[in-house]
Amino acid sequence: MTHRMTTRPLFVTPLYEASLAGEKGFEAFIDELHDACVAIAEDDEAGQAWAYNKGYLGYTSYASLNDLPQRDSLFADLKKKLDKHAAAFAKDLCFDLGAGKLVMDSLWINILEPGGQHSGHIHPHSVISGTVYVTIPPGASALKFEDPRLPMMMAAPTRADDAPEDLRPFVYVQPAPGTVLLWESWLRHEVTPNQADEQRISISFNYAWR
Repeated sequence: MTHRMTTRPLFVTPLYEASLAGEKGFEAFIDELHDACVAIAEDDEAGQAWAYNKGYLGYTSYASLNDLPQRDSLFADLKKKLDKHAAAFAKDLCFDLGAGKLVMDSLWINILEPGGQHSGHIHPHSVISGTVYVTIPPGASALKFEDPRLPMMMAAPTRADDAPEDLRPFVYVQPAPGTVLLWESWLRHEVTPNQADEQRISISFNYAWR
């Protein structure tokens, strides 16, 4: 009797991808977001100082502003859109939230100048993290995800160049304006160097379970 051999994936790392681009009024909305991000960056002296002191080639409001949805109705509208995506992702993840719910507890602007990058990191104290992309000129950075099992692979051989995406140690996702990416906050990721001649603008966020 011959037994059929099978291989199936276990403990899959999910990545949620959607886009705002198909929504009514998208072009005007994304242009307004661009202008708002640039205006806030120009006025936020604390954020500029933080970026300078950290050697960040660009600007982020991460350490300086925590009230963007209250500061500007445009960001409040964006939050409503992202809340729907976060709820859809949580459903896909089969989260049992009990009496709690997912709450966006941070939302911040990222502006990368040519040559700028963001080294590998995770988002502690959060459940779901993500980014919505505003301005992505030709040559702008991809988002690089790292297989969370990588530190435990020890003597494993490298993967073939044509290995399927779910077996690669790193996966690069090239966003477009309006792209929404969500992932579980423990997933290590980084922004590769911006090889565009212009600024790359995105808005990142975290959801906590409360």
